[in-house]
Amino acid sequence: MNSKRKIPPFPELIAGAIRSAIHLEMRDAYSPDNPNFRRWLETGSLDHIDFTKWRDTIGDAIARGVEFRRARIVSEPLADYIRYEHALTQEYNVAAGERVRWLPRRQASDLALPGNDFWVFDDRLIRFHHFAGDGSILDDELCDEPSVIKLCISAFDAVWERAIDHADYGPA
Repeated sequence: MNSKRKIPPFPELIAGAIRSAIHLEMRDAYSPDNPNFRRWLETGSLDHIDFTKWRDTIGDAIARGVEFRRARIVSEPLADYIRYEHALTQEYNVAAGERVRWLPRRQASDLALPGNDFWVFDDRLIRFHHFAGDGSILDDELCDEPSVIKLCISAFDAVWERAIDHADYGPA
């Protein structure tokens, strides 16, 4: 894998996408110190979050014809962070133009999945995310190896096929 490559900022990767961007999330906890998450835990409100930057970034790409799909494999009952993600998905992801689906982990047992969350851009470049056990981000890695890209796309497609559309998925 290409772990020595400099990782461009995420908006640059999106700006370079021409046709598609797919994202598979498989963890039950992310960024435990995220102030937006902490405030949501305290208040149950999302009013303090500004979605403009994400909506603009994704909206610009969609206007160029890029399709965004995000799938999340989740344990049920949902962990606090995943409940937070579910609460913000409509305003943050769907409103930006992403299609989002949820797959209960029990329905993923027979799927071959990569060991890390990832984005695949235009079936040509993967950005793997590496996390600590508590969900803190450690670093990212780029990969353009065809066999790894094929594995990730296959895994994503298998999850996507089984997953439940965000509009139809209620937290357990």
